[in-house]
Amino acid sequence: MSAGQTLVRNIRSVLRQRGMTYRQLADQLGLSEPTIKRDLSRGDFSLGRLDRICEVLELTLSDLVDGSQAPAALHELSESQERALVRDPQLLLMTYLLVNDWKLAEISATYEFDEARLVSLLLRLDELGIVDYRPPRRVKKLTARNFAWRKDGPVHAFFLAHVAGEFLRGAFDGIGDEFRFLSGMLSMASRTRMKTALIRLAQEFDELARQDARLPLRERDGFSLMVGLRQWEFSEFTRLRRARKP
Repeated sequence: MSAGQTLVRNIRSVLRQRGMTYRQLADQLGLSEPTIKRDLSRGDFSLGRLDRICEVLELTLSDLVDGSQAPAALHELSESQERALVRDPQLLLMTYLLVNDWKLAEISATYEFDEARLVSLLLRLDELGIVDYRPPRRVKKLTARNFAWRKDGPVHAFFLAHVAGEFLRGAFDGIGDEFRFLSGMLSMASRTRMKTALIRLAQEFDELARQDARLPLRERDGFSLMVGLRQWEFSEFTRLRRARKP
């Protein structure tokens, strides 16, 4: 069997095992269903197309060639995994860096981790099931492309307690920085529209971060985006409201 036929067979096998249709694969690739069916029938892929298929299926090219299945990608961590991370800020930092596609050489050059500490952190993340670490320097993240921290989980609580205040106290005057705090009276229809817009914005941020992960580290800077929308009134204003009549 040719290498092309092997790839096609294994791609189809992965789709069947995951219950994923050609249409769903096509949608994630930004292609039409007939195009995907034609490619799979001919086994005719450009290298770019094959790379995108591997990215969507969250497999490496070697996984597809030998037919092995990677473990199901983590869309979020368990509560116990997050608790382990917040107990050790270095472990949390290492997870953040690996999830954002930092290479081990970049981590060693940027942060004060000696080889022993670096290996210790990687072994711990492997034990927690967050990465697959093969000494001495092979590491593969097990998180999905759309990975997110647990809502109201330990990392979220850590963020609110230790990070959010520091973030908001910043000047927001650098290149690319922007800060707005808006408040107004919205109808239910407007609230729904704003919520949808914020979800789209968060998705666009994630997509741009995934695309830029392919660039050299020197061409990227750490940026954070905080979005939130909720029914709320400043407590000092609430205290001035008239008491409701029974």
